[in-house]
Amino acid sequence: MDHRSDLRVVVGDRELTATWSDGAPETQAALEDALPVSGDAIRWGDELYISASLEAPLEDGREVVPEGAIAYWPAGEKLCLFWGPTPASDARSERSEDLDTTSGDGKNRESAGEPRAAAPVTVVARVDETEPLADLDGGAELRLERVDDS
Repeated sequence: MDHRSDLRVVVGDRELTATWSDGAPETQAALEDALPVSGDAIRWGDELYISASLEAPLEDGREVVPEGAIAYWPAGEKLCLFWGPTPASDARSERSEDLDTTSGDGKNRESAGEPRAAAPVTVVARVDETEPLADLDGGAELRLERVDDS
């Protein structure tokens, strides 16, 4: 790994690392101030979410997110971890045409199977590897902390 990881993400007995994303400075600052955050996560497809009240607006809001995204949903005060399809991945709404559904490489990201939030979220970080989550069964405790916290 050529970069330094910023966050430790613990999902049950699995320990992952994550790196801050660009484009959400207010959300990143609010989450950094709140760390460590944890809770018993609720599972929704291949997404886990916990309650987290951060003083941050929606920044660069999107529904289609990259695999491994750690995102904040300000309207619902939830911190989410996405690693695969959710029930919203298959349920295209009529408003999908109004959303930015392309990735930086210009490829369409609307296809079934892409991680999709139920409403626009702010992507604040991304886990470096999602494979350890592939066999996660049910919900789990989710904890985010600074790499230097122990």
